[in-house]
Amino acid sequence: MATMAECRSALDRLSDNLTTAEGDVRSATALDRSLSCHIKDLAITFTGRLKDGRIEVLDTIEGPPVEKAEIRLTMTGDDLVAMVNGELNFARAWGSGRVRLEAGFRDLLRLRTLL
Repeated sequence: MATMAECRSALDRLSDNLTTAEGDVRSATALDRSLSCHIKDLAITFTGRLKDGRIEVLDTIEGPPVEKAEIRLTMTGDDLVAMVNGELNFARAWGSGRVRLEAGFRDLLRLRTLL
């Protein structure tokens, strides 16, 4: 099971990957939205913002998110680490329910280019 530090590191690497992305991926992440990433098996939630193509983690709280972020991810720590390492395909994981992504309709349309 991935640790909280490994999950935080994975989010930082994902943020770095987004900042170096080009084309459709770069434009899809050029939002300014609140973001939460709930790690089910660790019972923690990273909260922050997706802004200017970066994920900025502002806080880590115990349990599920207290407030409803505009973009919400839910998964296990191992799945987060595997996705960032390229070992787990996001689209397949999302399609199977292994990873949950919730957002407004327009944001989902923009974020679909990440799939």
